[in-house]
Amino acid sequence: MTNIKSYRRLTGPEIMQLIERGCSSDDWTLVEVAEAFDCRTINNVEFSGNVRLGVLAGTFTLPGGIRRYSGISHATLHNVTVGDGVYINNIANYISNYDISDNVFIDNVDCISATLDSTFGIGTEVSVLNETGGREVPIYERLSAQSAYLIAMYRHRPVMIEKLRKMILDHASAFRGRRGFIGCGALVVNSGIITNVIIGESASIEGASRLDNGYIAGSVMDPVKIGRGVIADGFVFASGARVEDGAVVHHCFVGQASSLSHLFSAHDSLFFANCACENGEAAAIFGGPYTVTMHKSSLLIAGMFSFLNAGSGSNQSNHMYKLGPIHQGVVERGSKTTSDSYILWPARIGPFSLVMGRHVTHPDTSRLPFSYLIENNGTSYLVPGVNLRSVGTVRDAQKWPKRDRRKDKTRLDSINFNLLSPYTIGRMMRGIRLLDDLERTSGRTADRFTYQTMTIEARALRRGRDFYRMAITKFMGNSVIHRLRNEVITSDRQLQRLLEPTHPAGKGSWVDLSGMIAPRSEIESLCDDIAEGRITELSEVERRLCVLHDDYYDMEWTWVADNMQQWWGKTLAELTRDDIRAMVCQWRDMVVSLDRQLYDDARKEFSLSSRVGFGVDGKDADADIDFAEVRGEFYNDPFVKMVLAHIEQKSALADDMLSRLK
Repeated sequence: MTNIKSYRRLTGPEIMQLIERGCSSDDWTLVEVAEAFDCRTINNVEFSGNVRLGVLAGTFTLPGGIRRYSGISHATLHNVTVGDGVYINNIANYISNYDISDNVFIDNVDCISATLDSTFGIGTEVSVLNETGGREVPIYERLSAQSAYLIAMYRHRPVMIEKLRKMILDHASAFRGRRGFIGCGALVVNSGIITNVIIGESASIEGASRLDNGYIAGSVMDPVKIGRGVIADGFVFASGARVEDGAVVHHCFVGQASSLSHLFSAHDSLFFANCACENGEAAAIFGGPYTVTMHKSSLLIAGMFSFLNAGSGSNQSNHMYKLGPIHQGVVERGSKTTSDSYILWPARIGPFSLVMGRHVTHPDTSRLPFSYLIENNGTSYLVPGVNLRSVGTVRDAQKWPKRDRRKDKTRLDSINFNLLSPYTIGRMMRGIRLLDDLERTSGRTADRFTYQTMTIEARALRRGRDFYRMAITKFMGNSVIHRLRNEVITSDRQLQRLLEPTHPAGKGSWVDLSGMIAPRSEIESLCDDIAEGRITELSEVERRLCVLHDDYYDMEWTWVADNMQQWWGKTLAELTRDDIRAMVCQWRDMVVSLDRQLYDDARKEFSLSSRVGFGVDGKDADADIDFAEVRGEFYNDPFVKMVLAHIEQKSALADDMLSRLK
């Protein structure tokens, strides 16, 4: 709002002029105006309580070229401050206890009011995962996926949780007793009742039915948009959020550049950056970055997700009709659920997995990432590692960074898009040991193996183990080549010096904090600092998490160096240039082999069976032509070209690395 240095009382002639223009007030002495105030901009307005008015001069051009001139007409204002260049018209009831900034446009609204006892959605408790409580996350305007993860999932650290929650609730208490606020350039039109809502800069509300107790972030670069028919209460919408087309939201956080639309309903749920939810329903979910569900028949309930693609009819159950809806599930990053898939919680699905069919025996595939979980005649079959050769997995990994719609310079969520990382590679290493143990226990001649409540075919077990070894070799080679980039290495001593870690952290297991990948030890250290009072401000928690995200690659190398002996059989101090040559050659072979399998997987999309339904009224030749016109030729497909280019690039990179090992 423009900082108006002084207000003055209305003069007698101004009061008479306002009365002639249909205005009224119980006490005109409580109405103050800016020095250059013009009575001609006010028509049919009832003033009540303390009111301050700015200079109402300016023009708004609406879609279609219609112009509206700043001013106030057909409204009741009670304890309201109005900035410069504001347009207010046709308020059916009143606006009360609000500060309205410059250049705000308000037209055809039932009521905008603040009750002076609200925290505007800040501190609202969101009961994620367990509908009966126990994992509540208090939301606020700068909540990140990482902070929320700590609050929801680290209940084994009760002191830390208590301290972190108190920081948020203390922050929320600072809002209590404040008047409502509408930021510069905001638009509120054709809407119903708005109660106790902070409306940030440049936000637009067009046709909302009811908004109650909420915070709408302000951002010129990425404004929030709320559309027709929306009902929301107890909410926080971050910059770039879109809540439109009849969405119903109760006790939710909607993160940066996330979208809820087309009659989607959600309660007690968190949606972080770049989520897209349409038509279906969410109940008590922790929706990490890129949680996507688009279909009417889909229900996400009591689960934690991230980088999810939920198929039509995807469903889960958290209620066994005994002690209530107390069960939860975790679907780790990058997973997909096919049409009509079903999981009975509790269950845990490992990263980058595909779930097909109905699974009612509480599967836990977390130790075997990149797997297929398929139901056949009531039995859950697990196919380890096969998703590593799926063209869909690689395509997803490429599209996520491109689909980051956040435009705000301040990004609340730290997102690591890497397909292979210490988090997934560590799972694969443990997965190989698990598969070895299964084979050893049941015997190498067994046709199938039982793991928990799932069945693994012998061929699938051996192929999965091979896939894991290929991926680990690829990752380790990637890290070594990246570490030695642009270096000409003339001695083993120089090599060993270059390979020395430069960051003290990174050893041990790693975790995925809903999008951010980091060493478990560093997360525990952060929790210790919060619990022991060394961190007392939310801003410091946010800063520490950002530093961990920024240091990812240095810490990744520390992890690789620590695991070099386990995988390569030598410590860093023992590695020679010959070892690196062998490692680079092996890396090249594995990369090319995986790319060739991706190439073959992509070819299936151009097979004869894929042409069913093309050329429906013609001959067989017409089907081929129709298919080519719609889908293009296999060799011209962008992804196919990318795979072939990737093979050439990585081969050239290997040759370059070998040439620098003098």
